[in-house]
Amino acid sequence: MTIRFRSHSLVVAAVVASAGLSASPAAAQGKAVDPLAAEIETRMTTVMPKVIAWRRDIHEHPELSNQEVRTAALVEKHLRALGLEVQPNVGKTGVIGILRGGKPGPVVALRADMDALPVTELVDLPFKSKVRTMYNGQEVGVMHACGHDNHVAIMMGTAEVLAGMKERIPGTVKFIFQPAEEGLGGAQSMVNDGALENPRPSAIFGLHVWPSALGSLSTRAGGFMAAADQIDIVVKGRQTHGSAPWSGVDPIVIAAQIVMGLQTVASRQIDVTSAPAVITIGMIQGGNRGNIIPDSVVMIGTIRTFDPEMRKDIHTRVKRTVEDIAHSGGATARVTLSIGGLITQNDASLLEKMTPTLQRAAGDGGFKTINPVTGSEDFPAFTKDIPGLFYFLGVAPKGMDQKSQAANHSPLFFADEAALPTGVRAMTNLAVDYLRSGGIATAKPAMKQ
Repeated sequence: MTIRFRSHSLVVAAVVASAGLSASPAAAQGKAVDPLAAEIETRMTTVMPKVIAWRRDIHEHPELSNQEVRTAALVEKHLRALGLEVQPNVGKTGVIGILRGGKPGPVVALRADMDALPVTELVDLPFKSKVRTMYNGQEVGVMHACGHDNHVAIMMGTAEVLAGMKERIPGTVKFIFQPAEEGLGGAQSMVNDGALENPRPSAIFGLHVWPSALGSLSTRAGGFMAAADQIDIVVKGRQTHGSAPWSGVDPIVIAAQIVMGLQTVASRQIDVTSAPAVITIGMIQGGNRGNIIPDSVVMIGTIRTFDPEMRKDIHTRVKRTVEDIAHSGGATARVTLSIGGLITQNDASLLEKMTPTLQRAAGDGGFKTINPVTGSEDFPAFTKDIPGLFYFLGVAPKGMDQKSQAANHSPLFFADEAALPTGVRAMTNLAVDYLRSGGIATAKPAMKQ
């Protein structure tokens, strides 16, 4: 992908203008504008050039999970300059900022993740990452291939907008800058360190950039992103000469049968009308010579589910299927199922309450309800006991075919900066609207997983 940029000042001006910051989406549609929403728009005009600069700086200096030292320092310095209460080193490299409004009210949390991936960037940008590091014993590039640089910049901008109107905010905003989302552990580490205490929020919001329509906001109630569990299988046969397979037990043939057998779990054994599920074997290793049947084969895969009960049922069926196929061929199989990311579940009542805010932030037709996404997040570590709402911000460049856009985690992943104002607008308005509504006194905790 080749992306050509004009000078920094011209690009910033173009982004601000394209976002309609001179008039909010509501005003552009001839609708009455709420005074606080209008103030947010006014303050965004000053903040957006900084958001773009932060995003580019963070993009050029990516850091892997639990190594976000430079990024955390940038965030901490900014939050302190805004006069917020700051808690560094939460969950190792996480940062929390607390903004106490000038009026009494509930507490709401906003979350942004900070880590990058071991990916060598192939997008030609003036601020392209040239960082190299060692990962799993190999030298690799480091890139914000999942767009977390945008998340951090959006949240820093949100914090500055809200800090500037502190006296009119009815409650407290807790900004959570999280490390190690890619390892699916940073959120839980922050929770373990008390990220949701003192003060305890009654709801939490999070966003993720996505290669969908520029500036769109999309989500759904209930299961939004999948649980991600790992399957590790060792098939133990009996090694022998490849010319006489009957004198041993061939684990390669049995492994092939297991791959096909596992597909019947999702296609024939569960009710796919209630929730989708995916079972994938992504790695098979066995043998080192064409005329030797090896002693064993190692297989690694992933299970993606959206329903807690179905998740348990699939685990049982996967173990039984693997072991029975192995036994049928005279082999044995050891199956290890590792619990990974939880199901990202949006609280239905919270989504219903905040949908008008998201619609207003996205503009006419920009808010969409979408199908479940089989990718996984560790945001649900924050929503085990409080309701949460997670949504996507579309960053596909306008005029380009969305189907051809590089996906998150690709070395060609590209986020159009013209979407950043919508991200700041959505986060600031969600916080303000939630607080002045009094929160959700009757909200139920997320479903057990």
